[in-house]
Amino acid sequence: MSRRRTPSRAEAPDASEVISSREHYERLAAEADAHLDRLAAKAPVNRVTLEERLARSGISRREFLKMTAVMTATMMLPSIFDLRVARAAELATRLPVIWQELQSCTGNSMALIRNANPGVEELILDLISLEYSEVLMAPSGQAAEDVLEAAIDRFDGQYIAVFEGSVPIGDAGNFLTIGPAGETGAEKVEHIARHAAAVINVGTCAAYGGIPAARPNPTTALGIGDFLASRRVNKPVINLPACPVSSTNLVGTILEYAMFGRLPSLDAYGRPLWAYRNRIHDKCERRGHFDAGEFVEGWTDITGLKNGLCLFKVGCKGPMAFNNCGVVRYNEGVSWPIMSGHGCIGCSEPGFWDTMTPFEVPLAGRVYRTPFGTDTDADTIGKVALGVTAVGIAAHAGATALKSASERRTTDREE
Repeated sequence: MSRRRTPSRAEAPDASEVISSREHYERLAAEADAHLDRLAAKAPVNRVTLEERLARSGISRREFLKMTAVMTATMMLPSIFDLRVARAAELATRLPVIWQELQSCTGNSMALIRNANPGVEELILDLISLEYSEVLMAPSGQAAEDVLEAAIDRFDGQYIAVFEGSVPIGDAGNFLTIGPAGETGAEKVEHIARHAAAVINVGTCAAYGGIPAARPNPTTALGIGDFLASRRVNKPVINLPACPVSSTNLVGTILEYAMFGRLPSLDAYGRPLWAYRNRIHDKCERRGHFDAGEFVEGWTDITGLKNGLCLFKVGCKGPMAFNNCGVVRYNEGVSWPIMSGHGCIGCSEPGFWDTMTPFEVPLAGRVYRTPFGTDTDADTIGKVALGVTAVGIAAHAGATALKSASERRTTDREE
């Protein structure tokens, strides 16, 4: 399937727009080349190269380039970046990473490492210089703490700090202590972040507090970004929410950092626009049924479920959630929750456990304080506090259902 669609005559951009766009991407390409050259001049931290790992895994150079071209498209970059993304993948061995678990279930770590047939994304994650990760490393106790401190000292100001889980600050932070010395999670986060080049928060708990921060929030849990702001730790921070985060979104973020030396453009909630710009609703394979007013009416509606009708009436929060999981999917790209038969629960949104529950109650059945209409994007929604109602969507669902029913009655009378 082609990744690029030729615009129709009616929608074709004028010459000035084409030139402006071309010049923009040419400047970006030059910026990427300059940074990749600087990265290439550094000694690799990991002795094993991506080329060697690909060969061991039976992945050809052609397959690798094909996969990186798909990643380029996913990152919403034009094809002139295909080889640059490939080069960034090859140079990812120059990027030291410290991965710290906090108040979490380690679900993101498990999702990223438990792949039956690892592809290029997983190999890249395996090849980045993961200097510290409690889940994956052999040392424990004081030996693990020594590894962490040695990594912070060696790569001071150069490493990417990846946090998984929220940070509790209640009871002087004693809801979470780490290591033999009993250092609090808050102390650990601040220490690691202050010496990092950039911070990536994987999963909704790290991004916004997630389930631990849900009412009544007994541990006074915070997302990492809010916590660092409260401690005046000024570092580039990016949020990759979801339960769990997609490996595609994590790898794409790392590759963009490798390519440009900076994090991607973000929406108002700190999420990369290339991954979280669109609503789940707009990229859903069931969207046509929504527009036609064809819904699963309940969990006993076996016919509707078998026919893959829209899950809106059984609580799908796709119209309120922003993510690309319907495009990149999970389980090696095979499926995702809506495709498998359950509605989106909006897990990539701030405060989803409080604002989106009960998960199986339809949108029309309650008032949601969410400030968007039926057609907007993540950047627009983030500029207002999560708080206007989604009546427009509910009204559209009701109107399409009535229209569909009316058309069926008309057809029946004619027959």
